[in-house]
Amino acid sequence: MRSSPSMVLADRLDRDIYLVLEDFGARAGCAWRETDEAETDLETVLRGLLSGQYAYPVRIVCFNAIEGWSRDATSDVADAVAQRAADSDDDLSAALQAFISANATRRFDVQLALPLQGAA
Repeated sequence: MRSSPSMVLADRLDRDIYLVLEDFGARAGCAWRETDEAETDLETVLRGLLSGQYAYPVRIVCFNAIEGWSRDATSDVADAVAQRAADSDDDLSAALQAFISANATRRFDVQLALPLQGAA
């Protein structure tokens, strides 16, 4: 008897998956961002944070359903974002700077670009 292939490939799920909790303000509150499955790896989340895809990130969780574990990855991600910003000299939004300040476990020399006084 032939067996049919599984509808869900186990190897697609046997990886670390990162999800971002974002604050949408007083009216909407916090919610987990809807994310395409292909965009839940650490690298994509880091690029999304640096590019402004997440305006007010609050918490980041990581889990692996096949291995049966989950953890709060907020500090690790804040450290990684701060390090990338420092290495590339990228400007950070005030919200991302606040996220790093609140969650990073190491000190980074990351400065916000401030507007010039009197500039229109």
